[in-house]
Amino acid sequence: MFKVNSSLSKSNIPRTIRFSEETYNSLFEIAEIEQVSFNSLVLQCCSYAINDYEKIDLLRKRKNKDRE
Repeated sequence: MFKVNSSLSKSNIPRTIRFSEETYNSLFEIAEIEQVSFNSLVLQCCSYAINDYEKIDLLRKRKNKDRE
């Protein structure tokens, strides 16, 4: 389960991304509730998604090895 971490290290690579209005509003509201910056929340969401993706990828690789 995703939990917001208020002590994330600072980011140093600037990028421009675009959000749908609904996604932006949801993220903005969550950032306010959790008392973290919008940027910090977006970074944490991305990290969470990447970590979850890597775990799924590893499971798929293991399943493929088991079938061989």
